[in-house]
Amino acid sequence: MSTSFLLETYAKRLRLPTIKRVYKEIAHDAAERQIPYEEFLLALLEQEVQQRDANQIASRIKHAKFPSMKTLDQFEFSAIPSLNKPKLLQLARCEYIEKTENIMFIGNSGTGKTHLSIALGKEACHHGYSVQFWTAAKICNELMEAQSQKRILQLERQWLKTDLIILDEVGFVPLSRTGAELLFQFCAARYEKGS
Repeated sequence: MSTSFLLETYAKRLRLPTIKRVYKEIAHDAAERQIPYEEFLLALLEQEVQQRDANQIASRIKHAKFPSMKTLDQFEFSAIPSLNKPKLLQLARCEYIEKTENIMFIGNSGTGKTHLSIALGKEACHHGYSVQFWTAAKICNELMEAQSQKRILQLERQWLKTDLIILDEVGFVPLSRTGAELLFQFCAARYEKGS
């Protein structure tokens, strides 16, 4: 059996798809530049780790179910001069999650609350945190449906396992009494957990 075949077989078996894809190119470069074996191995492993990190970030972002992709770089801070940009950039470091602190954006419609929420949520995904984005109306509907199907505990476990919950449009759409009560109970359960 050829060395290439064995390398690809082992890379597949060990679930190292990036190494399988790039090893020939990196090996050729290492041979041309007479790179020591350890540096060659390091370059291969770095490629695998970087790709896995990127895949995990993409997975967390997908799981968060953001309605759109927004970043802090895209936000027009000049449109709202009273907004504390240094504070928002500090929040992007996600220390508030570790400290189990809450953040609330309050303002009129069209002032960028959703944009900032998504941007901070994406930053949390990049920092390794699990995130869920919900509108208040959607989570209330989901809670009422879960209650009627007797799977509310399942939804609560999912809610409590998530590092960051983003609730958008709170107070924007009127909620049913039952939905509002369930939402309050869920928020209280999360608060009791200390997150």
